[in-house]
Amino acid sequence: MPGTSGISRRSLFAGSAAGTAAALLPTSAATAESVTKSVASGASYRAAYHFTVPDQWKNDPQRPVWIDGEYHYYYLYNADYFTGIVGTAWRLATTKDLVSFADRGVAVPKDTTPNGDLWSGSAVVDIGDTAGFGAGAVIVIVTMSPGGGTAHQEQFLYYSTDGGLTFSNYGTDPVLPNPGVADFRDPKVIRDEDRGRWVMALAENDKIGFYHSDDLKSWSYVNGFVHDGIGVLECPDLFRVTAGDGTVKWVLGVSANGKTSGLPNTYAYWTGSFDGSAFTADASAPQWLDHGWDWYAAVTFEKRDASGAVDAAVRYAIGWVNNWDYADTTPTIDCDGFNGTDSIVREITLEKASDNTYYLASRPVAGLDSYVARTVNLGDVTVDGTKVLDYTGISYEVATEITWSQLTGAGLQLRRSPGGGRHIDAGIYADYAFLNRRNTVNADTSGKWQESHTPFDPSAGTVKLRILVDRTSVEMFVDDGRYVHTSQVFPYLLDTRLALFTIGGSAVFRNTVIREFSV
Repeated sequence: MPGTSGISRRSLFAGSAAGTAAALLPTSAATAESVTKSVASGASYRAAYHFTVPDQWKNDPQRPVWIDGEYHYYYLYNADYFTGIVGTAWRLATTKDLVSFADRGVAVPKDTTPNGDLWSGSAVVDIGDTAGFGAGAVIVIVTMSPGGGTAHQEQFLYYSTDGGLTFSNYGTDPVLPNPGVADFRDPKVIRDEDRGRWVMALAENDKIGFYHSDDLKSWSYVNGFVHDGIGVLECPDLFRVTAGDGTVKWVLGVSANGKTSGLPNTYAYWTGSFDGSAFTADASAPQWLDHGWDWYAAVTFEKRDASGAVDAAVRYAIGWVNNWDYADTTPTIDCDGFNGTDSIVREITLEKASDNTYYLASRPVAGLDSYVARTVNLGDVTVDGTKVLDYTGISYEVATEITWSQLTGAGLQLRRSPGGGRHIDAGIYADYAFLNRRNTVNADTSGKWQESHTPFDPSAGTVKLRILVDRTSVEMFVDDGRYVHTSQVFPYLLDTRLALFTIGGSAVFRNTVIREFSV
């Protein structure tokens, strides 16, 4: 469920996008002509290897579930985006490898009951027939707002008996009514097998409420986790994961806006313990699963093998590559007829830090390796200043390990313009790693949210970078995914160059490899 930006949820779902891409057009007449020609010739802003909505609008991902040997990925979708009619349904895509997705159309339609459209929630497979719709029925618990507005958020139930392809409503009454609060949304439901019941985590402003149910139809409040200072908590997440050393941790995650406090506007999480009713955090301050500006409403889900067995040591994650501050501002609307792109699916693991605390590390899903269409191996490249490479491309992955003896900063200029004036910078400087989109086209007209930072120890003398570049996004994984930065960008289609740079010394970019994908 969206929006801590303060902008009306309803206005953002309206189809008032006509002309918004005009703000992203080039100022130079020559550049404008080049871009116009490239669009006319069939060039596209649609991502080459990231999930995008087929048409119109998408926002929040809904946690994928494993059904009949494949993942069912639901997401919020508005078929009426261009006409200005508001409200979202749940659209479905299926995938076996989490890279290539097949569209299955709308699974849970909007406006078929007096309760209106559907917001965020979660789907579960009711293997034990606890709800009475049959063993293996797919149950969706979802927020709806009868009568509209934010003061009427309640939780409703839909069910499917055809493997999650289509759903029917379980009456028109809520299974969890609103107790009289403004924020009461985004139910995340998990099965507590140890205690034989269902558990729901619910977003309630600065609190995540926990609820129990035996049958998914009746819920009772049992406890809550409160944290303020990072805006309204949204899209809660709750799961258990095992580290490589055998340590088991519970993780409570939320989408939150910490920008006013100098923190990200993405996915905050706490490691800790959960006794089935209450979550106890290891530390009061959250960690963040992404430090860029555009990885919101993210969900995690189980990693399963072909037989359906769960890997307790790995979790998958996917996020919406956008931000409610500028959700409607994208050239994909005019060029390609859609607005909605997701991050690459990531594999999440629990790792032990040098201070004996635990954190979540991220890496691109392994299935991406099966779609490599071209590899450019540059080997070791010595750089002192700026070195423009012969390579040109719009969508690719670049991986390198930068090493040095004395240096102030180093990194890559991605999607660099022919003249060198436009580019996205990614790398390290002094005691931080960074991703900077200031010198390319992007939707943040405020100019405040251009460069994201994460801590870095310059005494290490080395840093590993793995960067996924696509037509409208950059995802940078630092040191085996200890930190990740995701930001939405809209480089001109003629900006295809790639450069390496150093500041205050020389460095060797070791094992530098570029890969392109065909999905």
